Amino acid sequence: MTRGIVDVAVGVLIRGDGRFLLASRPAGKPYAGYWEFPGGKLEAGEAVAHALARELREELGIEIGAAHPWVVREFEYPHAHVRLHFRRVFEWQGSPHAREGQQLKFAALTDLPDGPLLPATIPVLRWLDLPPVLAITDAAELGTDRFYEQLDLALARGLRFVLFREPKLGAAGARAAFERTLRRVRDAGARLIVSSRHPGEWAADTDGVHLTSRDLLALRKRPDHRWVGASVHDRETLEHATRLGVDFAMLGQVATTPSHPDTIPLGWVGFADCVANTAIPVYGVGGLSPTDLVQAITLGAHGIASQRSVWTSYGSFGSASGGISPASSAVLPVIE
Repeated sequence: MTRGIVDVAVGVLIRGDGRFLLASRPAGKPYAGYWEFPGGKLEAGEAVAHALARELREELGIEIGAAHPWVVREFEYPHAHVRLHFRRVFEWQGSPHAREGQQLKFAALTDLPDGPLLPATIPVLRWLDLPPVLAITDAAELGTDRFYEQLDLALARGLRFVLFREPKLGAAGARAAFERTLRRVRDAGARLIVSSRHPGEWAADTDGVHLTSRDLLALRKRPDHRWVGASVHDRETLEHATRLGVDFAMLGQVATTPSHPDTIPLGWVGFADCVANTAIPVYGVGGLSPTDLVQAITLGAHGIASQRSVWTSYGSFGSASGGISPASSAVLPVIE
């Protein structure tokens, strides 16, 4: 007998220091004592945001601000088949306190609570390890000397995720640039992945590979790397990336770019439509800068990827929330 799917709103509450709230499941419930992100079932006809606000009010005694769409995944447990609507929350009023006998902990990836994690919680922890800004190298356009000056500055300001993609440098030039980039990123304690345009052994020396859309569509099995990303341009390709089991996607182009001035961009409305209910985190890319982070996250993106503006942005890259605050979210433009 086929079981019906139970829709559940799940809140990933993230503080400014990057710590996130986990709660233990109360006694008397399935998986009692397991740690999870707080939330609860949707009532008939109830919207996800409304359900999450209601559940967190009842469970934790807080009033949440905006609940930003993020990822939707299905899990089958012995007791239920659930569809989990994960939403990131960066603002709330009140201090979370247990109202149902559960334990609470603002945790970090290096400071998880003692005790087992609910299976559906485990992939979320991996997604939380993805920084909000993915910087794409631009040595060919900037010139190598200037590029490495900007890379060093960005790493010093907290940049922690870099994609090496330099097809215009030629084989020898790209190899030399890759080695210099890898050394700098490693010294800063940041993460480097390599475009599949480059030799496969380069990715083996780094944290993973980023597949071009062409390489993605040619694959039927996830490459064996710690991190695998993929470029996608539409919902169909995004769904293929999901089936393949990649860790994240990069969707664009969102806005007009100097390199593709004649390509009609998705725009934010098109981007939001494409990533709605996506099962993996998605970065927006194409004509974007760190100043677009609030808009991107509000519309369902994990963050933004940037090749040009990121190297001339002099803000901090250290915010786990992408810079969302009560002040910034209050002036977000309305998307019709």
